[in-house]
Formats: sequence, structure tokens, C-alpha cells
Amino acid sequence: MPGLGEYFALSQPNINKLRPFAVARPAFLDGADSPRAFLERCLEVIAARDGEVRAFVTLNIDQARAAADESAKRYGGNRPLSLVDGCPVAVKDIIDTADMATEMNSKVREGHHPKADASCVHALRRGGAIILGKTVTTEFACGVSGPTTNPYDAARTPGGSSSGSAASVGAGMVPIGLGTQTAGSLIRPASYNGTYAIKPSFGAINLGGVHPVCGTRDHLGVLGGTLEDTWRTAHHISAVGGSAPGYAGLAGGGELSPARKPRRLAILRLGGWQETDEKSRAAFDVLMQGLRTEDVELLDPESDQDLAALDAAAVEVETPARDIMCYEMRWPFQAYLDAGHELSDTITGYLDHSAEVTPAMYADALAARDGLRARFAAYAGKADAFVTLSSSGPAPFGHAFTGSRAFQTAWSVIGFPTISLPLLAVDGLPFGVQVMGFGGADDGLAAAARWIDEL
Repeated sequence: MPGLGEYFALSQPNINKLRPFAVARPAFLDGADSPRAFLERCLEVIAARDGEVRAFVTLNIDQARAAADESAKRYGGNRPLSLVDGCPVAVKDIIDTADMATEMNSKVREGHHPKADASCVHALRRGGAIILGKTVTTEFACGVSGPTTNPYDAARTPGGSSSGSAASVGAGMVPIGLGTQTAGSLIRPASYNGTYAIKPSFGAINLGGVHPVCGTRDHLGVLGGTLEDTWRTAHHISAVGGSAPGYAGLAGGGELSPARKPRRLAILRLGGWQETDEKSRAAFDVLMQGLRTEDVELLDPESDQDLAALDAAAVEVETPARDIMCYEMRWPFQAYLDAGHELSDTITGYLDHSAEVTPAMYADALAARDGLRARFAAYAGKADAFVTLSSSGPAPFGHAFTGSRAFQTAWSVIGFPTISLPLLAVDGLPFGVQVMGFGGADDGLAAAARWIDEL
């Protein structure tokens, strides 16, 4: 079996392709670099690669260049607006932008031009970030796939539904992409495209202007070229755009917390371990051994009965999770159908199931979710965080199927934060490790993830 260093060496080409912003930013202040020059480097990669990767639906290059020039003036006067001032951002095309159409990979919204930015986009613009373009999504973030390919192998899926955002970051086109997750739509494409990703605690970021799928499971998150960029962007959006009504914003400060070694981590197998190939399992096991070498205690469901029961309960939540999602999809999707619009068989299948979910079944599903959330929350005294794979190995071949959600759904259902780190590769293809925390403890999770990332 290869040693830990060999697995990191395999993933190194992936890391070199990512485009960090935070490390370039100091040079904006001393004049050695500029936001405009940084943007032009992004545009060069887009011109060279997007013909094959097809991450973008549309670009607003003229406005992006104008925004970069304004950012350069602010840096020249030592007065940047925020830590994301001058950062090019790709926006998933279910998120409203006032200057570009939001069509959601659906004829239902073809030619739709919002009158205002979504809360997250508005917050980024107020901080001086450069909204460069809109990226491909699956239909309404839950239906048929778009044309995006994986930047490591065009024959493979980029994952979904944040397909274009993840591929654009993974290909080094931009340092940051905005995405959403209802089941696995951030963490899975982050894994397949070799990027970092943060899915914050539920409600930590306002979803105004983001098309809904399932109101109690929808999260807005960030894909990035570095953990630092990913955290800075997510925190800025939450701090400026606010949280969802009734929820606390993203905990912690605008700067990524210092690395903090976790004392104890609990391994989860979830439903994905059974479908994970031997090479990918071995890569994960070697990383876990590396953590043990650093005196991190690892709890394993194979030897810990309480953890095994919790792991099994996370798998069992799949059925109530489907009931919750389909029930909450009735609006606006049923309204689209009733108005005579065309939806894919995938979405109409969800609506068919929705018709079978009674209010009593929905209440039972919510109770099952709340029970699982409470059980995981009670584990806070036993472990600092949970750890598992971000996907069941590298991206599979084909584009119609965006990959299994078995490693991601539970944390979307209970609404706890999770971070994907692009630390592993098999046969030159990247995939990630997921570090999963407790509700509202996003900053502590980020500190532990940073320690693992820097290991």
C-alpha cells in the first residue's frame, strides 16, 4: 500500500491547478500585482479550457474588467473594501444576478432577467468582489445535467448540481465559485473536481434570490481554490448579506481561524463505503493512519457500538429525507407544471412522490430528521468532529449521472456544517475528505479542517 506521502504526491497536480486569491492579494497593496492582472489570468484559462470544460453559461467580461479596475484603484489607495475585494467569482445559475440572465438550465426560465441580485451576490459586490459569470447547473439544481465536463477527464461527470462552479474552480479558471446543496450538490462536485468547499450550518447564509428546491434542506455554500479563500468568501457573504431569518450568521471572524489539532475524530462510513472501490478506501485509510501518527484519536464504527448505531441511523434517514424534499418541492415546481411548462422526468418523478406524501408522513419525516440531529449533537462531548470521504472515489464516467449522494445527504438533512478538502487521488483523479461538525460551530470545524489540510 502506498504511504501517506505518495497519496499526497498523487494529488499535487490537482492543487497546482487551483487558483488562490488570498496569497495574491498582498501584492495588490504594494503594486506588484493588481486585480485587473489577476482577472486577466483567469480569463486566459477560461479561453483556453472552457471550450471543453463548458463550465460557464455566460460571462460578463466588460463589467468584470471595469470592476477590477475600480478594485485596483482602491488597493492603490490602500483602501480595499474587504478581504474579497478584487476576487473573481463564478455564480451558479440558480442564483439571481441583475446584470446576467438566470435561466437555471430550464426552458421555464429561458431569458429570465432578475431585477436585483441575490443576497449573496449583492453582499459580494458590496465587498468589491468581481462577479465574472454564471455557471452551469443541473435543471433547477435537481433535474437533468448540463453540458459541463470534468476538468481532469472530459469523459467523466463534474458532479452536480453545482457542476459549472466546481469545474471552473477545479480547472483554475476562478478562485471562487458559489454553489448550493440540498443533498450533495456542493461536496460531491468539490470532491470530483479537486476543490475545497464549505457547506455552512443551515441558515447561516441568507438564501434570498436563490431558487428553492427544499426549504429546510437548501444551503448556499462556497467552492474555492484554498480553504482560506473559501472561508473568507462564505463569512463575508454571511456578515454582509445576513443569515436566514431566525438563524445565527456564520460563527467566527472574517479570517480563517488558526489551525487547531482535533483531539478526537469519529469516522463515519455512511451508505457510501459499500460502493467505494478498494483504491479509494485504501487512500482514505492511509490518511486516517497519518492522523493517528499525529496522535489524533480516531473512533471507528467497527469498534464503537454507539458510533455504529449513529452511522446506521444516518443511512436510514434517506427515506424521510426524500419525503421532506418532495413534499417541499410542491411549490414552485407543481405550479410550473400546472402553468403548462415542461419539466424533466426527474423532477416530475419527485412531484409524483410528493403527491403520495401526506401531512402526517411529512411530520413523521421531520421528527425523524430532528431525532437524528439531536443524536449527532449529543456526540459533541465524545468527538471534536466527524470525518469521512466526500464521495465514493473519483468522478465516475458519463455525464447523465452526477454521482452518489450517500456520503453527503445526512449532513444536508440535519443542517450541520461540513468542509471538503481535496487531499486524495486515485490514478491521477482527485477526490476529497469530508470533515463534518456540529450545528453553529463552523469556525471550530474550519480550524480543525485547516490543521488536517496543513498536515
